[in-house]
Amino acid sequence: MGYTIDRVFPGEALPAVEIRTRKALAEAGFGVLTEIDVKATMKKKLDRDMPGYLILGACNPTMAWAAIGLEPKVGAMLPCNVILRETADGIEVSAVDPQASMAGIPNQELLGVAGQVREMLTNVVAAI
Repeated sequence: MGYTIDRVFPGEALPAVEIRTRKALAEAGFGVLTEIDVKATMKKKLDRDMPGYLILGACNPTMAWAAIGLEPKVGAMLPCNVILRETADGIEVSAVDPQASMAGIPNQELLGVAGQVREMLTNVVAAI
């Protein structure tokens, strides 16, 4: 089992894919709580250059509420990260697979919620 839901956008620029990703997330009820420009951070902290790499920490409040209600410490696994990165093939969007990331938590109800979120994120990636 992989741990991300992936899609590549050949010949596209990161800013354009980022706009569409944020729109698809919002339309599915996800807000972006955090964002990390990894490229800028590595340049600032290490003076190293790398291709564009952005991490969006997305959260669907309804699903987060359900998950926390079933497993209070699951917040350590939230939010659902979505990365956008420049590759030789184009911009790759990868969303965490919540079922894979929560597989080690022995709570079947939680895995059901994770399955719902996985479907939602799969639809988000497809809608970009």
